[in-house]
Amino acid sequence: MIKVEDILRAYRHGFFPMADSREGTVSWCQPYQRAVVPLDSFRPSRSLRRVIGKKRFTIKINSVFEQVIRACSQPRSTGQETWLSEEIIKVFLKLHRLGVAHSVESWQDGELAGGLYGLSMGGAFFGESMFFFRSDASKVAFAWLVGYLKRKGYLLLDAQIMNPHLESLGAIEIPHEEYMVQLERALGKKISFV
Repeated sequence: MIKVEDILRAYRHGFFPMADSREGTVSWCQPYQRAVVPLDSFRPSRSLRRVIGKKRFTIKINSVFEQVIRACSQPRSTGQETWLSEEIIKVFLKLHRLGVAHSVESWQDGELAGGLYGLSMGGAFFGESMFFFRSDASKVAFAWLVGYLKRKGYLLLDAQIMNPHLESLGAIEIPHEEYMVQLERALGKKISFV
């Protein structure tokens, strides 16, 4: 069973957990290339700026954290496994109750439309996963998060492992050594997410 202390220690040292399936074994990952979103240079795409400008979504923080993490744990397509095991979900629910794990949610017409969750430690936010029920909802939540982190003075938005979706949102890869320097600097800041 993963403990809260294990998670906090792992993230401070550049590791994060992944399970090989819903009930599977949890592994600790520390990629050689880390996906991060440069907060200072982030600029939403023109199409995303249009969506944001239409104000179709309302953003909330932490109103339905468990719903968000469980939505994120659903496989994206038929036959695809999830990396979010029940064990990881349970420890993140504890981290949420402790004020370390947070959700950013897009709401539309009174319903949860999409969102993301992650951990906040010092001046670092570790983005864990995103989901959407309605088109563009998670992208709007992500763009809102970036602006929020910038306003609060965060230094690092860790996206962990690069994929085409993250790349389309402005994530870049940096070497592990550079990531660890940025992480140490960010962890030295005293910032409260909420």
